[in-house]
Amino acid sequence: MAKILITDNIQLGDYDFPDMEIDNRAGIEREELLDIAKNYDALITRSRTTVDSNLILAAKNMRILGRAGVGVDNIDIDTASRQGVVILNAPEANNISAAELAIGLMLSAARGISRSDSQVRAGIWDRKYLGQELNGARIGIIGLGRIGSLVAKRANGLGMKVMAYDPYISRHRADSLKVELFDDLLAMLKKSQFLTVHTPLTDETKGMIDLNELEHLPMNAIVVNAARGGIIVENALLEVLKSKKIFAAGLDVFVLEPPSIEHPLLQLDNIVFTAHLGANTAQAQARVGSEILERTVMALRGDFSRGAVNAPALDPAVVEALGEYLNLGEILGKIVSQLAKGRVRELKIEFAGEFDIDPEPIVTAVAKGYLDPILDEKANYINATAILKDRDVRVSKIIASRSKDYISHILVKASGKDFETTVAGTVMVNKPRIVSINNLPIEIIPEGTMLVCSNYDRPGAIGKIGSYLGKANINISSMQLARVSADDLAMFVLTLDKVPNEQTINDLRAMQDVIHSLDVVKL
Repeated sequence: MAKILITDNIQLGDYDFPDMEIDNRAGIEREELLDIAKNYDALITRSRTTVDSNLILAAKNMRILGRAGVGVDNIDIDTASRQGVVILNAPEANNISAAELAIGLMLSAARGISRSDSQVRAGIWDRKYLGQELNGARIGIIGLGRIGSLVAKRANGLGMKVMAYDPYISRHRADSLKVELFDDLLAMLKKSQFLTVHTPLTDETKGMIDLNELEHLPMNAIVVNAARGGIIVENALLEVLKSKKIFAAGLDVFVLEPPSIEHPLLQLDNIVFTAHLGANTAQAQARVGSEILERTVMALRGDFSRGAVNAPALDPAVVEALGEYLNLGEILGKIVSQLAKGRVRELKIEFAGEFDIDPEPIVTAVAKGYLDPILDEKANYINATAILKDRDVRVSKIIASRSKDYISHILVKASGKDFETTVAGTVMVNKPRIVSINNLPIEIIPEGTMLVCSNYDRPGAIGKIGSYLGKANINISSMQLARVSADDLAMFVLTLDKVPNEQTINDLRAMQDVIHSLDVVKL
């Protein structure tokens, strides 16, 4: 009989698992936990328990580690993975609560509920305040994933005209939600009387709503962020609130939490706050407990299909046969994801040459790599292809008879409505190599941060870029070039020793006499 230890206060609900022994020791002290952890097959925690390397190594028989909730910041994922411990979480349990809070903030900001509540308590009876109706208003939703979709359904129920911007969601998915999907963020913002964000905080989304974006909103718009602090730039939000460009705002999150009492946003009366309460409902807490227990039991029985953060290791025979080609697959997926110029509809993976076994696992590796720059909850070998299916991205595999220039060769093609991006690679001396980008031959070791540039093929072009990077104290660790005959363009890839800041990237792109296009790829 498998044994499960619960170390934090978690609502488990009713359960019946006769093949499991469940020991609820919520609040157990660390010393005792280190002493008894070896007696259990699985551990379920929330955020109180620090699951570091010492605890993982002490829990010699632990196979499953369940985290009730989304975040796994309190868990040493690397050590767990090395020890063969599968980490599970339950990110979906809080979705309804988070979506409802966004709607609540929207209503409160639109009708001045928080402001009026404070006035009434202070003896002020102000009936001259005029709020805004949601019915008939246009709402723009940034991020149409799990929570954004729930917000869209509720906004439709309130009689709102729902729009969305999400480069990774298909038009078919948007149509099924009765949502008008925009390819251009600024075009949507111009029409958004209400704006709410529901994206993960990634390099792509950090600061994506700055002053320029907020200035595109109609006068008296209402802005809500119940997702992650930093997606909306706080100083920019402060400026448009103070100038009355926007009517009001609602925030559940800050960049630094809790915010200082002197935080300038807290001094305004046209903004309503909650203390990062998106997941905090009795129903969500009950769901998260029962879901993580059920998923832990399923995993102990051998079913890892739900909630795996780090997938169980591939069969050693598969790893031995495919070796670095699995790593290459992930790298190609990451690169093509960051180079794609629009909403990807299809990923084609072409295999040419000799592989010791069916290279199907490399397809999953490409899918995982493609999703890594997009999601804050990392994909794995179990769920990657399913996530792509949910996002209406077709994945296909092509087997070519032979490779022209290499023993084995993988090409990944990402295509959308008006674009096609390709990246190809191989393994040389047991290390991945990129051998072409957008069908241009260019051999480079993929590592760190890469600048992928197309430039006008004229003397001194690359030198000008290199000089600027030097002044910005950014070292170029390697460089490869590919000449293009058409349009007098050439391509070069620079591998850098650190990530350039946004200003540096903008300055490089402003060199329009030299650079035709520039993309930053982080591996």
